[in-house]
Amino acid sequence: MIRSRETTTDVNQETESLLFDVVGRLERAIHERDCPAVAALQGDRTLVLSDYDYLRDESTAAAFEQRAAERARQIHTTRFVFAVPQVWVETGDKVQARAVSNHPLREGEREVISWMSYDADDGVDYGFVPYVRRPSGEAIFSDAEVFTALVGPRERAPGWILLRGLTSDGTGPAHA
Repeated sequence: MIRSRETTTDVNQETESLLFDVVGRLERAIHERDCPAVAALQGDRTLVLSDYDYLRDESTAAAFEQRAAERARQIHTTRFVFAVPQVWVETGDKVQARAVSNHPLREGEREVISWMSYDADDGVDYGFVPYVRRPSGEAIFSDAEVFTALVGPRERAPGWILLRGLTSDGTGPAHA
C-alpha cells in the first residue's frame, strides 16, 4: 500500500523538491511545538502559505484552503504541495485522522505529516511522513512515503478544497 520515497518514481523531481521543502518547514515547526498547515504553490512564482489555526475546526481549515486556492489561481499555479501534522489510526483499509494535541497518543494512533501534491502534468499524489517522539517530547522523523494503492480521500482531507478550487471545473483533475 505504501512505499518509501527512496524507491518511488511517481513524483517528478520538481514536485519532490517542493515536497521536501514543505516537509522540512513542518519538521522545524513541530520541533518548536507548532502545528501549522503549509501550502507551497508554484506557478509564475513560488508562494508559501501557512496557517497555525488550520487544525482548530473544519470551517477554519476550509477558509485557509479557499484562500490558498485563490492565491494559486492568481499566480497560475501548476504545482503545489499541501501538508499538515495529524494523528492517524489505520482501521483495516482506511485511515482515520484527527488533529494533533498535547494529549498522549491512544492505542493504535501515530503522528504523521499528511501531504498531498499536485502537478498539472502528473496529477495528484498522497502520502505522509511518520514520526515518533522521544520521552523528552523531541520528534524523530522518518522518510516521506507515497501511497501506492488507490486513494479515495474524503472532501475533508487536507488539501482537497485547494485542489478543487484550483481546477477549472471544480471536480479535481481528470487524472487525480
